[in-house]
Amino acid sequence: MNYDHILVRYAELSLKGKNRSQFEKRLQHNVRTALKDSFPDVQVKRSFGRMFIRLNGHDEQGVSDVLRGVFGIHSFSPALKTGNDLEQIKKAGLYAMKDAMPNEQGTFKVSAKRIDKTFSVKSQQLNYELGSYILTNTDEITVDVHKPDVELRVEVRQDATYLTCRTEYGPGGLPTGTGGKVMLMLSGGIDSPVAGFQMFKRGVEMEAVHFHSPPFTNERALQKVKDLTKVLSRHAGAEIKLHVVPFTEAQKKIHEAVPGEYEMTIMRRVMLRIAEKVAYRRKALALVNGESLGQVASQTLDSMNTINEVTNIPILRPLVAMDKQEVVEIAEKIDTYELSILPYEDCCTIFLPPQTKTKPNREKAARFEAPLEIDAIVDDAVERTEVHQLSSSEELDKEFEDLF
Repeated sequence: MNYDHILVRYAELSLKGKNRSQFEKRLQHNVRTALKDSFPDVQVKRSFGRMFIRLNGHDEQGVSDVLRGVFGIHSFSPALKTGNDLEQIKKAGLYAMKDAMPNEQGTFKVSAKRIDKTFSVKSQQLNYELGSYILTNTDEITVDVHKPDVELRVEVRQDATYLTCRTEYGPGGLPTGTGGKVMLMLSGGIDSPVAGFQMFKRGVEMEAVHFHSPPFTNERALQKVKDLTKVLSRHAGAEIKLHVVPFTEAQKKIHEAVPGEYEMTIMRRVMLRIAEKVAYRRKALALVNGESLGQVASQTLDSMNTINEVTNIPILRPLVAMDKQEVVEIAEKIDTYELSILPYEDCCTIFLPPQTKTKPNREKAARFEAPLEIDAIVDDAVERTEVHQLSSSEELDKEFEDLF
């Protein structure tokens, strides 16, 4: 007897009502896609409220490593599958307990769930029968229903009974591809890659837009952003298109025409217009950025109000209430932090004045923009935008490989 299945659970999907099956089908598709290259023989089937992965001899730990990164999975457990027969269930339960506690020392409880109501033994009686059998056939294992060392979970379903003793956790949220498409405004800093990761949890498909200002920003800065995109694609489980906007001419014109304290405000307004146009071309329904309220001068409520004025597309800010340490901790967890702190500047740091207006006025911003021929600047930048399709299967730049 061995653990030949993995039982997958999902929490938030159970709240989806009539649309639930669509979300479950998408999660099933995503799991198959994530496993197909390394584990082509595994079978992924679903039942109401659960998904079952038949390992077919593959390494359970290797499959588990993949499942930890699939959005939509709340938790999963290596499982024993047996027939709906009380004696078979008892033997499987004893095997699972001895596997979980090879020294046969510790405490346990049984939590049985009878999904198949035609099964003759009710849940509470099944708890008793299994618990008694385990106690009779072990020496120093005892029962603790409050804080056991091991919880033996039993699910009696129509097709079979599944027994698990260990639970691991996935990232939760919704399956990628169920939340529509967004366009991530991706800089080379710490915040925006984390914002992208957080949005994956809401099931979105994502593309990214980056503003590049050669020769003021060099090719190393662009390569850093490409590699951040590759890392994000690993979490997405799919390739990500990176739209690289040539921003040098726009920045130079803004720098020449706009008073210093309003330069950042106007630059952000122009960037939003460009990102919005790229998003519409790609049928993205919202922009995403890494802004956190009050973190810097351009992220005060007054600045957001003035900058957002120029767009109609929704702007999502998943980090808006986080402090910097919270963001750094996530960046370290998702393997973007070491890339983000590499000393290659992005376009936002070029031409910056000593001080930026923290409470910019909409009317003044519009007046300072008037001489700039904004539509022509935006159209030119959009037309010259280059698209790179990037995947986690591609190697990171050689200079960055030692970070991982």
